[in-house]
Amino acid sequence: MTLARALVFSLGVALFGLTASAQDAYPDKVVKIVVPFSAGGSTDLLARSLADRLGDIWKQSVIVDNRAGAAGIIGADAVAKSKPDGYTLLLGTVSTHAVAQTLYPKLPYNVQRDFVPISEMVTIPQLLSVHPSVPVHTVQEFVAYAKARPGEIPYNGSVGTTPHMSMALFAARAGLKMLAIPYRGSGPAMNDLVAGQLLASFDVVMTTMPYMKANKLRVLGVTSAKRSPLLPQVPTIAESGYPGYESDVWFGLFAPAGTPAPIVSKISNDIRTVLNEPKMRQKLEEAGFSIVASNPTQFTARVRDDIQKWRKVIVDADIKVE
Repeated sequence: MTLARALVFSLGVALFGLTASAQDAYPDKVVKIVVPFSAGGSTDLLARSLADRLGDIWKQSVIVDNRAGAAGIIGADAVAKSKPDGYTLLLGTVSTHAVAQTLYPKLPYNVQRDFVPISEMVTIPQLLSVHPSVPVHTVQEFVAYAKARPGEIPYNGSVGTTPHMSMALFAARAGLKMLAIPYRGSGPAMNDLVAGQLLASFDVVMTTMPYMKANKLRVLGVTSAKRSPLLPQVPTIAESGYPGYESDVWFGLFAPAGTPAPIVSKISNDIRTVLNEPKMRQKLEEAGFSIVASNPTQFTARVRDDIQKWRKVIVDADIKVE
């Protein structure tokens, strides 16, 4: 072996030893999961459930840091600019990543450049629901009703939110013109839907179901590719005449770009272990989540594909942030 080759070999061995030891030692201090939304929502529930179990496995404290504001951008940006050592992570969503990349021209981070996807953990289907005063009982009846009243059916259209994007995608597929009404959160929008100020909306299962059970809303369809186990009687929008329609809310864990691959791999493996524990699966599924537990390669592909999907919806519908 030549001297040059020997040096290269020695350097490679040394680097391998460093990365391996980094993985073995991780974590040796507090890990922070940034949730870019207010406490109390579905994102927060997932983060705290995950933090508790990871803390048990790692024998270290895992804390949840709620950094709400600017549709999740403030919290995401803070993580993008954090030290890439695995100790500051982001619980991101389809809105903070796949939608924001196109919707906000001056986004302070680049989703694909500044983050390393770790795992798409879960998804939540949304439900298309209407106020009981709307005389429809199926997706197809709703389409006919809305087509006869172009631009007159108000819905929760807070720009860039998942309810807004889901309706924009549905309207494009069904050839509808709807009336988007902006809100500062899902709570006020749901209150107005129940009161009849809004006539239709998309929202996640856990938010919509209590009103459906109280007969204050009528649910027409679910946005997932398959029917929700919580509502097996509700057809998917895809099977209601719009094949291929899908608009789940996904939740995934990200690290800042440059985080060592062995650490990313360890976090991903441990997350998937936690998500597949029977008690954790039951807890999350009862809350309306569907377990995905993907690896970094699969999640990277998901983010890339969804950026393209939502870019087309945003451009075609000329959606802009005022």
